[in-house]
Amino acid sequence: MLKKRELVECNELYELLSHPTVFPYVRQKATSADEYWFMTKQLMEEEAAGAAISRTITDDWGQVIGTISLFDIQDGAGFLGTWIGLPFQGMGYNQKAKHDFLSELFFELDFQTVFLRIREENVKSQKAATKLPYVVEANDTHPTLLEQINAGEKKFKLYQIPRDLFYLVTANADADAAHEAM
Repeated sequence: MLKKRELVECNELYELLSHPTVFPYVRQKATSADEYWFMTKQLMEEEAAGAAISRTITDDWGQVIGTISLFDIQDGAGFLGTWIGLPFQGMGYNQKAKHDFLSELFFELDFQTVFLRIREENVKSQKAATKLPYVVEANDTHPTLLEQINAGEKKFKLYQIPRDLFYLVTANADADAAHEAM
């Protein structure tokens, strides 16, 4: 489902991200496969320096379908960015990728919180975020951060995934699954 980024995947990923319904919402706005390769190489270097974390999302058969990354890492927190190619949307990959990535961030890498900034016009991503029981709106609880992310032309809604809430939700889900298995 998730694997470390590899440059050999760039052509496939570029084809998926360049679709007109996906491209407006990706962070790395490459206009060619070569440019995307270069951006991915930079991102891998940022990960080696501790400034970002990025994984490739694969489907059930190992085909690359998108990416999930944590950007702007600072003080045990960062901003989550996820995109999945159009043919693979609506199949549950987003939720599974987020669960696996957040588990790595919170329980292996000791992050405390993860933020999501979602463009106001991106209703599809807002709905996807609010479906996750560990995501909470953070516009009111982090007004300074909200102001910072909305300083530019594009306007965002701010969401937060606190480590403790993620743990409670996933622990309860695991306990429920174990109970049902009995």
